[in-house]
Amino acid sequence: MNLYKPVLTVLLTGLTGALLHAQSATSIGSPNQAIRLTVQNSPSGEVTYQVRYKNKPVIEPSGVGIKLSRPQVTLNRFTITAIDSANVDDTWKPVWGEESQIRNQYNELIVSLQDKGGSGIGMRLHVKVFNDGVGFRYEFPKQAKLDHFVVADELSQFRFAADHRTFWMPGDYDSNEYLYNFTKLSEVDATAALAKEKDIALQSPIGPNAVQTPLLAKTADGLYISLYEAAVLNYPVMALQLDKKTLTLTSQLTPDAVGNKAYLQTPAQTPWRTILVSDKATDLLASRMILNLNEPSTIADPSWIKPQKFVGMWWEMHVGKANWPLAGGKHGANTANVKKYIDFAAKYGFDGVLVEGWNVGWEDWFGNWKEEVFDFVTPYPDYNIDSLTTYAQRKGVRLIMHHETSGSVTNYERRMDAAFQYMVKEGINTVKTGYVGRIIPRGEHHDGQWMVNHFQRVAEKAAQYKIMVDSHESIHPTGLHRTYPNWMASEAARGSEFNNAPTLGITPEHTTVLPFTRLLGGPMDFTPGLFRMRLNQFDSTRTTRVRTTLAKQLALYVTLYSPLQMAADLPENYEKHLDAFQFIRDVPVDWAQTNVLAAEPGDYVLIARRDKQSPNWYVGAITDEVSRDLPLNLSFLEPGKTYEATIYRDAPTADWDNNPEAYVIEKKTVTAKTKLNLHLVNGGGCAIQLVRK
Repeated sequence: MNLYKPVLTVLLTGLTGALLHAQSATSIGSPNQAIRLTVQNSPSGEVTYQVRYKNKPVIEPSGVGIKLSRPQVTLNRFTITAIDSANVDDTWKPVWGEESQIRNQYNELIVSLQDKGGSGIGMRLHVKVFNDGVGFRYEFPKQAKLDHFVVADELSQFRFAADHRTFWMPGDYDSNEYLYNFTKLSEVDATAALAKEKDIALQSPIGPNAVQTPLLAKTADGLYISLYEAAVLNYPVMALQLDKKTLTLTSQLTPDAVGNKAYLQTPAQTPWRTILVSDKATDLLASRMILNLNEPSTIADPSWIKPQKFVGMWWEMHVGKANWPLAGGKHGANTANVKKYIDFAAKYGFDGVLVEGWNVGWEDWFGNWKEEVFDFVTPYPDYNIDSLTTYAQRKGVRLIMHHETSGSVTNYERRMDAAFQYMVKEGINTVKTGYVGRIIPRGEHHDGQWMVNHFQRVAEKAAQYKIMVDSHESIHPTGLHRTYPNWMASEAARGSEFNNAPTLGITPEHTTVLPFTRLLGGPMDFTPGLFRMRLNQFDSTRTTRVRTTLAKQLALYVTLYSPLQMAADLPENYEKHLDAFQFIRDVPVDWAQTNVLAAEPGDYVLIARRDKQSPNWYVGAITDEVSRDLPLNLSFLEPGKTYEATIYRDAPTADWDNNPEAYVIEKKTVTAKTKLNLHLVNGGGCAIQLVRK
């Protein structure tokens, strides 16, 4: 539902000639005037922009432009031919999400540019300034001098005013599963960071000074600045190249197999380049700017799209209890075993059961760069999918399909219709896709334009069959779940499976960084809810472990949002802690309101959310490797009402390293006037359910 109601529109068209030449600088402020963006046109034709927040520098004058290889022209010197501005304030209702209603308020500037080099090409710099940040993109209208064209490079720059401390990942065209590094900009060393990462299946590093977006910086005077992108469609993903001398980051687009970046035809536009800024860390987590920069939903009737919680046959393969292939005698996806998961899901009120390794092809799927791997419709002989879907339906549960492509995307595209038709026949309406390995077409990258278009095609094709999508090894999310609400979640970062990775694994601080980086673009299928922290349950030689407490695993259901939330551990591990498991059963996956109460990237996050289907609230608090106390003021509760608080917290003796599974559950009667103190042990957390009486 898009309630587009511009409050005021002011047009400044027709400003040409001497008037525009005299007006070399044009400024626009955010609705609350905290942010000011200025576009400058130098006598030589260079167009730059700068951003200030409460009169503090955010982005110093930085260049804009784009380089084409066909026609061969660099568009970075311009004459400004027109300036349009407008003010917009509307609201819209997402199909699902962290709020039931989102305000979309911004001031915009559209600067029409003519190439000063004589090519006759025109383009527009489109800017939107929100109270929490800025977005800009390039637009190419239909014109005589530009029809089909090829992008060689984008010249967007982001020049910082000082050597800020930043959370960054090394630039890579194929993987975003790295741990975050926290250094000054001048200390970025992607080569050294890559050398430490031994557990990522496919790496395509960009260079020693290349970093991925989102990039999060914190200035010495307390500003938080995030560089990212929104609405990445028909265009490659953007990384950033750092010039350490000038502290300038320049866009680095993912190339295709022959080195080009994008193939476009007018009218065309690039994704939005986004700059979130605030002097409060909590405001970054509350921002919906990236969502607002995306187009409204393309699905006229989204009533079939349902947030859900599920269990699944996944973690037992990671910890050595079972395996994906039939060969070897440990095949997990057999009929009898899946029935146990269905029974468990039905008994404890889960919506679905994910089954991995159900289909023929897992014996040689990995690392072979092989075209024909899976057909997505042929189960192993020990997996009776017909009887299982019938059994699940009787129990009020649905199976969740798994489509691992092994990177052979051309194979998947040929078979997608048949695969989705098979799902519909079996009564399955949710699919987890996977793209482990090098991409086919050979030479393409996960983050290139070809794959960006593929992920869009999957979302659109799935919607035709009323299928919901959870993508793994996909591009980082950029708010497209507004446009394609059936593309409900993605992995696109280091998720919980890396707890079993033998080298770096997941550090206690990682989940306190994700909300400020990866999750700004959309929900993550992190797969929380692990209750056994030492992963030697089925293999005594394993030394891998989960570096959190059990209480923190509960809190992740609130702090790491997804409308598709998995209870990732094994049924037998949950049945040993059914009192703690109750929180996972109860916590919703669709929210009416979200309040970010306290946060500091890399240290802690405290979030409260109100259920969309009831007046109840849920709170999640997590910390890094440092124990800490967080005050919790319950003033967000409805005044005059009484609530029963069920608090799942770390035991006094808990410790992620030595005693991670120790927790305490207590109940209290609370009101909006109640103030609590949450003590989080190192690597710990706290989860609270607040039920209105």
